[in-house]
Amino acid sequence: MKVTKEIKTAILVLVSIALLIWGITFLSGSNIFNSTRKFYVVYPNVEGLTTASSVTINGLVVGKVNKIQLMENGSLQVELLMTDPVDVPKTSKAVMYSPSFLGGKQISLEINYNETNFAQDGDFLEGGNMSGLLDGLGEKADPLIQKLDSVLLNVNKLVESINTTLDEETQKNLQEAIAELNQTMKNANGITSKFDRMVTENESKINNIVNDFGQTSKNLAAFSDDLDKVQLEKLQEILAKFDSAAASLDNMMKDVENGKGNLGKLLKEEQLYQNLEGATKELNELLEDVKLNPRRYINISVFGKSAAPYKGE
Repeated sequence: MKVTKEIKTAILVLVSIALLIWGITFLSGSNIFNSTRKFYVVYPNVEGLTTASSVTINGLVVGKVNKIQLMENGSLQVELLMTDPVDVPKTSKAVMYSPSFLGGKQISLEINYNETNFAQDGDFLEGGNMSGLLDGLGEKADPLIQKLDSVLLNVNKLVESINTTLDEETQKNLQEAIAELNQTMKNANGITSKFDRMVTENESKINNIVNDFGQTSKNLAAFSDDLDKVQLEKLQEILAKFDSAAASLDNMMKDVENGKGNLGKLLKEEQLYQNLEGATKELNELLEDVKLNPRRYINISVFGKSAAPYKGE
């Protein structure tokens, strides 16, 4: 059978139409070659959610938002077109969240993998919202903004009160004080510049003074070392004399202990000790008798008259 050009042209046109229809349905979210399912979710607010927003499970894109429809009670019905043949239980929750700073919102399906009762095409899923990073920042920023407004208000009041308190004379005095302060700073800068120039011009002299001081410190250190040596030698000499005196005292004590010398004999010879003790006793008795009977030992003559002889009692 011979295929004519008309048949070839008709087949090409039909294929082109089929490809066009498939492309349109694919871009709209449908695929005529795959079995797609549609789920519905009702939200009170879908701000940031648009058609073609992704539907994900644990970050994997399994579908997209196909249609958003306003209902009579003001709620919004969102149609989810599932492009992945994943089983979705009826108790799954479609949570709307913000994945990034720049992107809009997406819908994440929270799946209960223990459930075996799966949703069918056209079923409704439970909706929910997850606070994104920007939402949290907005909630935290609100009190900060309020505090900042309060601070700025207080600052404005303070500035107004300062402007009201400072009259023209006070403002003039303040300006003069600031001008004098500027002049003082200029003078201080001039003094600093002169000091820097003086240091620069006399840098060599200053270095010589520092070097001389270093040499003097070395000489003082050497003199201190010599002084320490002299003191050490004197201390050693004194210790040597002390050792010699201690040795002499030790020898003397040994001689006394051995009965040598007068002190040794006095301590060691019993007879000498007794004689000395007897003499001491007799001397005490003599002194007592002189004290009691002085006329026995002393005769006093008045006007050349001879004293009467002593008579014993």
